Amino acid sequence: MNHLYYGDNLEVLRKYIHDESIDLCYIDPPFNSKRNYNQIYNNVGKEDAAQAQAFVDTWTWDELAIKGLKEIVGNERGLLSSQTINLVLGLEKVIGMGSLLAYLISITLRVVEIHRVLKSTGSFYLHCDPTSSHYLKLVLDSVFCSQGGDFKNEIIWCYSHGGKSKRHFGRKHDVIFYYSKTTKYKFNPDRIKIQMRSGKESFGGKLEVDEDGRQYRLVYGTKNSKGETKYYKYYLDEGKIPEDWWTDINSLQASSSERLGYPTQKPESLLERIIQAGSDEGDIILDAYCGCGTTVAVAQKLNRKWIGIDITYQSISLILKRLEDAHGSDVLKAVNLAGIPKDMRSAEELANKNDDRTRKEFEKWAVLTYSKNRAAINQKKGADQGVDGWGFFPIDDKLFGRIVFQVKSGKVGAKDIRDLLGTITREKAELGIFITLKTPTKDMLKEAKSYGLYHFDLMQQDVPKVQIVTIQEILEKNICLNMPLVAGVLKTSPRHVDGDQLDLLVG
Repeated sequence: MNHLYYGDNLEVLRKYIHDESIDLCYIDPPFNSKRNYNQIYNNVGKEDAAQAQAFVDTWTWDELAIKGLKEIVGNERGLLSSQTINLVLGLEKVIGMGSLLAYLISITLRVVEIHRVLKSTGSFYLHCDPTSSHYLKLVLDSVFCSQGGDFKNEIIWCYSHGGKSKRHFGRKHDVIFYYSKTTKYKFNPDRIKIQMRSGKESFGGKLEVDEDGRQYRLVYGTKNSKGETKYYKYYLDEGKIPEDWWTDINSLQASSSERLGYPTQKPESLLERIIQAGSDEGDIILDAYCGCGTTVAVAQKLNRKWIGIDITYQSISLILKRLEDAHGSDVLKAVNLAGIPKDMRSAEELANKNDDRTRKEFEKWAVLTYSKNRAAINQKKGADQGVDGWGFFPIDDKLFGRIVFQVKSGKVGAKDIRDLLGTITREKAELGIFITLKTPTKDMLKEAKSYGLYHFDLMQQDVPKVQIVTIQEILEKNICLNMPLVAGVLKTSPRHVDGDQLDLLVG
């Protein structure tokens, strides 16, 4: 069984992931870029296509950071080496109690837990950029190298597309730190060999041909103590293990079939190299910041077991859709979903969370669950915006209608339904859906009914212009949107296996 956890990865790691149970972990955490990243949805003919905040990469010195610092200094779980504790204390004296230290404390706490859950033969890859990579390497050294682990590589992943600055050299690479938990770790060189080029494109050495007609190069190294020159014979048809600078995998282009509209999405070929290098079929792969699920998707394709964790329901929703698009609906039967509301109590807990990181999660979960992950989350720009999500449905071959989703977790009344109608009118939408945690009043139901029906030509049916749906109905009766939404409100992931075509009708 594969596992997809919705929640804070630190809590999930501590509560659910057992000691020495993971073969390989790759994480692509926030880079401390001081930016907010939006998820872009397909335009489907509308100039105001919805966007949603995918994650926030800004850090502040707050109660959460203070709590984390106390945990590290006090070594409350007994997992930290003295080197890690002293490093954090030293960094506090150098960089102060600010956003950078808050970021490093967050990463440190999670890396310590990842080290705990790795098997003795396990490998760890941390993907970052030069913004804070020098600090992150200190953290990783203090966790891994102080406890019998080893720093293996600083991989430089180079890419070329994107804007160019006129005031500095183009910033066109990321850093991937590669560590092993012990000196007895898995590494599969034959699975990751790349083509060895001949001629001037190669790495030097005279091109020779052996008695079997195979081309090879003799590359000479340093002299030994006897003055003899050591040389290596490289056959072109055998390929070579990639160096620690990767130029053969470019970042995703706008036209790439893999591209899902998620910011910071990495190409599958990048994860294929990492997973093939450090694991075998049946091994367990962990991604504690799984975002749009590239690690999960590649692990699934390569017949590995996997565990994914993310703090936003947008990511969970996108990963489920990505797996379904690529492998068919049956793949979801082998996924254990944890942390997602399954009853009214857990839905109320999600709605009442005060953490700024998860303040909007209840609304996102409600919209995406009811729409079967086909709606687009709207990033509110003001308190009176009144739109928590969008749905796009086909009117004819060229035109698309819009559905406004609005979610409420508190006390509700007929005024809320009148306000929704005003939002529908203002946004020039065709339909509105009001999702409520509380039981709707009779006046609300009467108000919604008074707005009449919308004739849906494509299915030759009439649907209420304003519909009221309760969280209880969604959870206990599996009520969901019974209209076809445009395929690919989020772009569809390429299909990896044969199977039935995705049914666009939900219900």
